[in-house]
Amino acid sequence: MRHWMRNLTLSLCCATLVACGFQLRGANEFTFKSIYVNGSTQITKALNKALVANNVVVTTDPSAAEMQIDLMKEESEKRILSLSGGGVVNEFELYYRVIYRTKSAKDALWSQPQTMEARRDFSYSDANLLAKQSEEKQLNLNMQKDVTQSILRRLSAIQ
Repeated sequence: MRHWMRNLTLSLCCATLVACGFQLRGANEFTFKSIYVNGSTQITKALNKALVANNVVVTTDPSAAEMQIDLMKEESEKRILSLSGGGVVNEFELYYRVIYRTKSAKDALWSQPQTMEARRDFSYSDANLLAKQSEEKQLNLNMQKDVTQSILRRLSAIQ
């Protein structure tokens, strides 16, 4: 009896997901086949790599590209989030922002600058200095990956 009830419940859950229109995001589909990436920020290399992985040709000549992206500014910041009663830092907030704009080959003008941001909090302790430095570095890399994926999703939405 329990086995039958469990199967029924599982079937109802699956049917509910299908009925509400849920589907996995899938791969990014771009309307352009080539892109020129302008910028000398840290995210430029990650974005180029991600575009190539999505079968988009990254060109070095802007006139040969169907789409251009200008990575205008990249900011990374570390802020104190909380202090202990003795004035010792307990938590930090990491902040990462990229400002960019796009232009397709058929448009004469650049789009308005767009901003992608990521934030992470992490606890801090002087007793674990090396581990916390490693954690901070990993969080910064994860934020860069998240912003790269967000930019790719925005690029795939361009018609």
